Amino acid sequence: MVYLCRDDAVKGWQMSAEADQGDDTPRKGAKLPLIMGLALGLAGAGGGYAAVEMGLIGGGAEADRPVVSDTATPDLAFVALDPLIISLPGSGGRTHLRFLAQLEVTPGAADDVRLLQPRIVDVLNGYLRAVDLAELEDPTALIRLRAQMLRRVQVVTGAEKVRDLLIMEFVLS
Repeated sequence: MVYLCRDDAVKGWQMSAEADQGDDTPRKGAKLPLIMGLALGLAGAGGGYAAVEMGLIGGGAEADRPVVSDTATPDLAFVALDPLIISLPGSGGRTHLRFLAQLEVTPGAADDVRLLQPRIVDVLNGYLRAVDLAELEDPTALIRLRAQMLRRVQVVTGAEKVRDLLIMEFVLS
């Protein structure tokens, strides 16, 4: 630290004797812990990387490889539904809903589901017309709507024929 004191004999300010002791010189031992910490950190990071790559921790490089199972993937079949354009009553600016979906069916049932497609479209059209506009605008409602529509389709076709309903387009305009 530097202290200035007034000395009347010198007619001005001068540094005191305490300032001449040289507290500004850096300590030589202060760098050693910093260098040791840096070296240990780098060694730990390298060891962790090597352990993950060799598969000792986590999955390593083998986790990126695709897993081949003994069972074959199930056959999938899709039946595309005709696009539905539904007029919305009392919508206050939004007048139409454009809806497009596909049905995931068991492979042997695709032809049966295609035969029932007019009935499926009728059920979906009736349901979507009955849904309130506020529910259609809710971002979280699509999951509930999808479940309701799937259940209605399964009632028409049979639960064993239709596995899922995939919504391809759901646009309010």
